Amino acid sequence: MSSLFDPLAKTRRFRRLLISALTVNGYERGFRATMLTKDSKQQIINDFKINDADTGSPEVQIAILTNRIAELTEHLKVHRKDHASRRGLLKMVSTRASLLKYVSNKDVERYRAIISRLGLRK
Repeated sequence: MSSLFDPLAKTRRFRRLLISALTVNGYERGFRATMLTKDSKQQIINDFKINDADTGSPEVQIAILTNRIAELTEHLKVHRKDHASRRGLLKMVSTRASLLKYVSNKDVERYRAIISRLGLRK
């Protein structure tokens, strides 16, 4: 009897096709990292703003960059060869370091508060 008409062979073949259709390199197709949405960005701004009209203080910028860095790090764990995103990640880390340096030169207590709230190692 040919494997084409064997019900078990059909099941195995179907299962293999289904798995290959749903995955790419062992990861689920359609997997999307939750990028920074408008609502989540607004929530970060509300958490770190100094006054009601504040949207661009160093605290807010550092918090947004920290969130984006965390998301991009997760993306790069899955997509190891995505060098363009890796370059963007390094640029964001550098920008955040510059902002942290600026805040530490201006006010050390403010700097320590940011570091503790975001859980950064410094």
